[in-house]
Amino acid sequence: MKTVKIAIFSLLAVAVACGAFIYSGVYGVAADDPHTKQVYWLLNIARERSVEARAASIEPPADLGDPKRLSVGAGLYAEMCAGCHLAPGMEKTEIAQGLYPAAPPLAQARKSVPGRDFWIIKHGIKMSGMAAWGKTHSDELVWNMVAFLRKLPYLSKSDYDALVRSAPADHDETMQADHGNGDGHDHQHE
Repeated sequence: MKTVKIAIFSLLAVAVACGAFIYSGVYGVAADDPHTKQVYWLLNIARERSVEARAASIEPPADLGDPKRLSVGAGLYAEMCAGCHLAPGMEKTEIAQGLYPAAPPLAQARKSVPGRDFWIIKHGIKMSGMAAWGKTHSDELVWNMVAFLRKLPYLSKSDYDALVRSAPADHDETMQADHGNGDGHDHQHE
């Protein structure tokens, strides 16, 4: 019984100390003041495990290689993503330089799966600058961006520019006319 009381008291003391530390404001949250290695490691693990757990059951549509998807995705990427995540041959923008954590340069080869990319684009990442595009874009448009991300690391600057130029002016109407209002799946609770 004495061991249980000591354990409870110890946990309570740690909780009070953590609360006091947080409430004091002593830990800097400025984007130009990087986290300590330990805090960065902890936040990185929490982010990766959270995304992995939520994206595990997401099944991509079979037509991710469809040229129309790639074209629409390229236009969306150029409009909404390239400023932070860059494009082939693009220098770092002012916003990309100021983000912490830095946005990953998506034109470089990376390990990812379509469901993970879909979840991140749709829901965003707290305190990272990554917007939740699912608030303003249909699942169909998010899948178009995912389709484009699959191809992006293999594009030269001229191929990227040509694909962006091929994008329709109105992304919503183009894809809704061809595919309906979504991908046929309810992803609201992912």
